[in-house]
Formats: sequence, C-alpha cells, structure tokens
Amino acid sequence: MHTHQEHHHQEKNQQNNCHCSHQHSQTQHGCSHKKAAMEGNPDHSPEQPHEHDNQNGCCAHHDDPDEESDSLAAAPPRGSQRFSWTVTGMDCPSCAKKIENAVASLPGVNQVQVLFATEKLVVDAQSDISINVRNAVKRAGFTLLSPTANHQNSEVKTIHWGEFTPLLLLSGLMFTSWMIDIFNPQWGNIAFIITALAGLLPIASKALRLIRSGTPFAIETLMSVAAIGALFIGATAEAAMVLLLFMLGELLESYAAKRARRGIKALMALVPEDAWLIQGNQRKRVTVASLRPGDVIEIAPGGRLPADAELLNPFASFDESALTGESVPVERQQGEKIAAGSLSVDQAIQVTVISEPGNNAIDRILQLIEEAEERRAPIERFIDRFSRYYTPAIMLLALAVILIPPLLLAEPWSLWIYRGLTLLLIGCPCALVISTPAAITSGLAAATRRGALIKGGAALEQLGQVQTIAFDKTGTLTQGKPTVTDVLPVEGISEQVLLATAAAVEAGSHHPLAQAIINHAVERGVELPLAEGRRALAGIGVEGKVAGKIIRISTPGKLAENQLTREWHHKVDTLENEGKTAVVVLVDGAPIGLLALRDVLREDAKLALTQLAALGISSLMLTGDNPRAAAAIASELGIDYRAGLMPEDKVRIVSELSKQQHTAMIGDGINDAPAMKAASIGIAMGSGTDVALETADAALTHNRLVGITEMIRISRATRANIRQNITIALGLKGIFLVTTLLGITGLWLAVLADSGATALVTANALRLLKKR
Repeated sequence: MHTHQEHHHQEKNQQNNCHCSHQHSQTQHGCSHKKAAMEGNPDHSPEQPHEHDNQNGCCAHHDDPDEESDSLAAAPPRGSQRFSWTVTGMDCPSCAKKIENAVASLPGVNQVQVLFATEKLVVDAQSDISINVRNAVKRAGFTLLSPTANHQNSEVKTIHWGEFTPLLLLSGLMFTSWMIDIFNPQWGNIAFIITALAGLLPIASKALRLIRSGTPFAIETLMSVAAIGALFIGATAEAAMVLLLFMLGELLESYAAKRARRGIKALMALVPEDAWLIQGNQRKRVTVASLRPGDVIEIAPGGRLPADAELLNPFASFDESALTGESVPVERQQGEKIAAGSLSVDQAIQVTVISEPGNNAIDRILQLIEEAEERRAPIERFIDRFSRYYTPAIMLLALAVILIPPLLLAEPWSLWIYRGLTLLLIGCPCALVISTPAAITSGLAAATRRGALIKGGAALEQLGQVQTIAFDKTGTLTQGKPTVTDVLPVEGISEQVLLATAAAVEAGSHHPLAQAIINHAVERGVELPLAEGRRALAGIGVEGKVAGKIIRISTPGKLAENQLTREWHHKVDTLENEGKTAVVVLVDGAPIGLLALRDVLREDAKLALTQLAALGISSLMLTGDNPRAAAAIASELGIDYRAGLMPEDKVRIVSELSKQQHTAMIGDGINDAPAMKAASIGIAMGSGTDVALETADAALTHNRLVGITEMIRISRATRANIRQNITIALGLKGIFLVTTLLGITGLWLAVLADSGATALVTANALRLLKKR
C-alpha cells in the first residue's frame, strides 16, 4: 500500500462503476427513482415510489423554495403512484400549462408536470386514474399516447393533412368571400360572416374546453372575444382575416416546436428498434426491449448499439459523436464498455449487453433533458408568474378602453370597441411566454450537441455568471493515470533490473502507481521474475521476496535517515519539486534506485485555461497533493492553487469564494461532490464517478476541458438571446399599444404583430442551435 497523498487521489478514479464508457448523471442532487413500465396496460406507465435512506429527506427539500417546478425531480409522495404518457398537439409552453391546469383539478392527483421538450405528461396519483386523465386532456384539446408509442411516423403523415387542412379551407373561404365582395358587397359581407364563423367554431370550442378545465385566459379566449366583437360591430372581413392569421400563427408555432424537438427525436432515433441476438451458433432478430444484461448481440458495420455493451472483439472503432461531440472515431479494445447509440465504423462486432431496458446511455440523457425542464431558470419562472397576471390585466385594460371614452367623453361606441378589441389581440402573451423557454431549450440542445449536459435553465443561467472556476487536479486537470517518468538505478544496477525488481513486487496490485510501474516494465520489454509473499506495509509501502531476497518499495519519507545518501536525498527533492512522486526500491534494506512517477496533464488543459482567461474567468486548482507537486503543476498551467486539502477544506474554500462571486467547481471524484454542491454551480468530468455526476449541475460526456469554455459561451449567448426575445416581445407590444390607442393600427396588424413577434422570438432562439 502506497502512502503518498497523491495515491489517494489516484484511487478515486477507480471507483467508477457505470455501465458505459461515458457516464451520464441519472438524477439531480441526490434524488433518484427507478421507472418501471406497468405490464399489461399500454395506456400509461406507473413509476413506483421508493424509500430514501437519507434522514434529511432529500426529496422533500428544495434549494430554491421558488422552484415549484422541481417537485417531480423527487420521488412521488408516499402512497401514490407515478404515471406517464406522451402528449401530442402542443405548440408552445403555454399549451403545457393548459394541460397541467386540466389534470391538476382532477380528484386524487397529487402532482402533475408536462415536459414540453420531450412531450411527456407525468402524474402522481393515489390510484390509477388513467381514464380521467385521458378525458381531461382530451377536453383541453390534446391527445395522449402510450409512453412507448412511436408517433414520429404518424406526425409525418398527418402534418400536411391534419394541420394544413383547416388553414387551407379557411383560406379558400376567405378568397371566395373577397371575390364575392368585389361584385356584390352585400353578399360579400354575408360570405365574410360565414367565413368568420367557420374559423371561429374550432377556436371558440377549444376556448370553452379550456375555460372548463381551468384556463380562462388562454389565447383562444382572447381570439374568440375579438372575433365575436368584430362581427358585432360589422367588421366582418377583419374578423375573418384575424382568424385566418391566428391559424397561420398557430401553424408557425407548431413548426417551431417541432424544430426545437428535432434534436431530441434524433437522439431517440439513435437506438435501433431490433437487434441480432447470438444464441450458440444461431442468430435471431429480437426487439431491443427484450434484451437483458449478459445477452450477446451482433452489430453490422455501420450499425448502432441498441444498449450499453462490452466489446467481445479484440478491437473495433466507434463513432461516438452523437453522444460526446467527438468527430474522430474512438478505438476500443476487448472488454471496454461502449455506450448505446455508438456506431460501429468498419467491421461487424459482437458485444455483451450490460444495461437494463430503459437504462442505457441514451435513456439517461433523455432523463436528464426531462429533469432539466423541471429546473427552470429564475427568469423563466418570473415570466411564467408575470404572464398569469398579464393576460387578465390586458383584458381589463381593453374593457376600460371600450367603456371609458364612450361613457365619459361621449365618443362613438363602434370606434372604441374596435380599438379595445385590437388592444386585446396585441396583449396576447404568446411571444412573451415562449421567449425564455425557446432560448433555453435551444441553448440546452446546443450544449448537448457539443457533449455537455446541463441540468436545466437554472444551471444554464448560472453558468453565464461564473467569474471563478475551482478545478480539482487529479482526473480533471490531469489524466488521472500516472506514468513512470524517471528510472534512476544506483551504480552497478541496470534500469532493466531495477524495473523488473519493482514490477515483480507490484504485480497483482490494482493501485494506479503499481499499474504504472508494471505497464512501464512491459513497454520496455522487461521480463518479470516471480515474487513471493507480496504484502502491503501499512503506512510504508509494499514488500515481497524475489530469488530469496527481500524487496521493499517505499516512499522516501518512511526510510531511516542513513538509508539514503545526501546525493540521493537531493535527487528525491529535485523530483518532487518537479511535481513527481518518488519511490525507493530496496533489496535487503539497501537502496538500488529510485522510480519517479507523475500524473500527466490533459492535452487541452493549457488551452482551456487560456480560453477561460480570455472570457474574464479566473482559475484556481484545489488538490490534496503535497504543495511541491501542486506548485509544479500550477506553475506549468499558470494558475493559483491550494494544496494539501481534505474534502472539507475544498468545501470551505469553495463556499467562501461563492459568497464573494459566482464560482463553479469542476471535479470527477467522490471527494469532489461536497465542494460541487457548495459552489454556485458544480460541473463533472465525463470520466468521473456516479456520485460526482449526480451531484453536479452540468457534466461533460467527454474529457475535453475546452468543453467548459463552450458551455459558458453557450450560456452567455442564451442569456443574451433571452434579453433580446423579451425586448422583441414587449417592445412590439408597446409600440402597437400606442398606435392602437391613436387609431393607427387595426385588428389585422394586431394579429400580425402577435404572430410576427412569436415567429421572430422563435427564429432568434433557433439561432443558438447554429451558433459556433
């Protein structure tokens, strides 16, 4: 057993027990629940409650009491079941709110959440109320499907006929009415009334359903009131045009929503629907859902893995770009783990399945996306609360515009009813409501494409405010894999003999330093003699017998003062000042040489820190290593450092920094998790332990440190995009509010302003997907 502090920090990387080569956090901040589909009922998927060992009740605790949307990140309440469905027909986040209101009013429902990005409805209820939920959602104007239903194909088939038909029909009626009006205005007026009623019927019906389900101030309600009012004052052509433009705007929103979900659907499509199962000498095509750990499957060249698996071939190349963002194929050796969705580049391979159905790498990423939607950004929660009061306020203002001038100033009723109705349409909150979630969804998708998983809008917003980043050293700034850098034998002993002697005693050990010595000896072609009686010496090193002689490997500090000469003490000091770990090899108590080892820096560590400095972000290295080794690494990187730290010391330092400014903590080990939690935001490396990944607010699916810079740039771009969107939404409404009261704009322009603002906001948010 080695005693140097560096050894402990190397060991933390050996605790990685994830079933794929790229780990992904499965839950947030210590709360987890397993999802199990109920057999025999394709209508819904209950997720059983679970117990927590944590006496503090992690599931009941929320860091931010304002995050009412975080409730489903925890387990269902005791005694209730969790059900989930796929929802179709949602065009924007306000649709999700309508569904939540409809389901929340049902008896027996404890919690309800609609995940807009993945089109999923999650309900916690005391009993199976699937029929009631389905009926409530149907009354609100939406459709529920089984969570396992693949409705992508049906979407493709129905998008032209199901969505375009009402618009085309109303457009035809509008054109016909316009032609009739040219030749006979009286009949044209009647035609416009018929056209308006035809367009009003589905919208008013949906408005009534939403009012009954608990959403009285929906856009459909505003549109219905405006159209009826326009018909009442004789503006028949404008009433029809308003409804036509509204349908066009809804179609644009639907397209934008599908575009935003395209990345998620592409992720789902990475997992094939079936696989070739190998049973003895037979190959059998089976569904992916039937695969279990231990099954051997065959993947054709160019095929994707349907589950996390372990390679049986001697070696193979895989394209993992869909998961990690790495464009260069990765070479995997026999026994290495490969994530689901990876593509076999150049040969047919056989692999052993190691993941349960519904729990592969792709499933975990999708679960992260769902959990991310639950953790909304503070500004998003503010806009959501603001819109609850904004729409009723606009309706009251429109009513005041209709009533006050005619009653107090004897102004004509028709004029001010028209202006009030126009104001009602201008006040539609669609563009404002979608401004923030559209940008955040695009930002999260852009980060995912680059191999960065960010757990929600709150974390995305925090990333853009980071001013200081604290780095763990081992496994984060360094590769976490020490290598032998120096072999220094005494006079009369060759390097081969020194290496062979040390490696023979270390053989069989799984310690990173022992493995480094053994690997170096193998690379040098050294034959290892047989060592007997190998044992660890607590607090000293390791010992064994080779050819009857006692061989001991020890750290220099555990030797007697006279065992090393002044010259060798000087060599040890020189090596440790260079950031290396020195060990002494002794034969029957006499030193025969030194071995020096060092953890190698990641190739992009210097570049990443330079990029962060260019963004105005300072860096600090935190390590439990000795000060001299830490100083050597910090000097090479050009950053400040704190050395000789225990986990509680890291927590204290990060907590103090977080009080002064926004601080991120980046690590990969179990002992980094408390410091990540104490930071403003925690970021885990892709090779890190499960605990670190679960605690972190963001994670890299690869091990490129430059990914940190990319995450921060995306976050800052998203924050800027949100400000732009809110300015567009409120700015256009402010302009048209004034022009409406002055009588410059009418109903047509009001709807165009609303639809135009929604289209502009969505298009602006989609720019984040293309941002480099």
